Amino acid sequence: MTRELNQAGLPDRKDGARYFEAAYRVRTGDVDQDMRVRLDAVARYLQDVANDNIEATELGDSDPFWIVRRTVVDVIRPISWPATVTAQRWCGSLSTRWTNMRVRLTAEHETNRFNPEPREAGLIETEAFWINVNDQGMPSRISDEAFELLSSMTDEHRLRWKSMNPEKAPDAEGASAPDREHVLRSTDFDPFKHLNNAAYLEAVEDELVDHPDLIDGPHRLTIEYLRPIVPGTPITLRRVREPQRLLLWILIPGDEEGEHQVAATVSVTTHPDD
Repeated sequence: MTRELNQAGLPDRKDGARYFEAAYRVRTGDVDQDMRVRLDAVARYLQDVANDNIEATELGDSDPFWIVRRTVVDVIRPISWPATVTAQRWCGSLSTRWTNMRVRLTAEHETNRFNPEPREAGLIETEAFWINVNDQGMPSRISDEAFELLSSMTDEHRLRWKSMNPEKAPDAEGASAPDREHVLRSTDFDPFKHLNNAAYLEAVEDELVDHPDLIDGPHRLTIEYLRPIVPGTPITLRRVREPQRLLLWILIPGDEEGEHQVAATVSVTTHPDD
């Protein structure tokens, strides 16, 4: 069955499908010096609406534990401060152990003395690959109750994993710039001693300062998480810049001295439909 795609190239919501909705104020801590909502702030909205969605449904009892394997963020029209973000969340596709959860972020912009000019309404489309896990963090089958709820939102019930980013990092000599260390803080880690998803994108925002052309118009970020990063782990960024794409590999120490493993891969591109 062919899925109808929206302007971001992501599957649109099935007609009549149930969805969860919540609203969040854009705060000054969410935006950059140009008042654009940063990618790490988008990640926090996605975490908040996922938590609120689980708590508001039977998933809070039947399937409370999930981890993110990938997040795709399509910034069609940027969101800026001041505004209220409306988040709509639904299941775009699933299998017995994982699901693609779609979140649409929209915002009607306001004005104030610091940002007095009217702006076009914001639109960010996202899709995240979530894996259901048990209380030990191991992949687990989605409960019958949750599968019934989620499958009612989509006709795609045979979701398979396929990587969207190149997993293998180039040698340091093949990178566009020397490797850069990114310093993590204790506040970057969650109660389970895993690096918060938003903290990965803070490192990406540091890189985008040198590549403003990639985010001047519609753009797509894709991040795939390969290995956990725990407190005390030093991380290194390896970068390759292509004409319309920036590739990042977030590296952690390997088993042998001087060896690296890829903890996450990132791509930022001008939007494929731009």
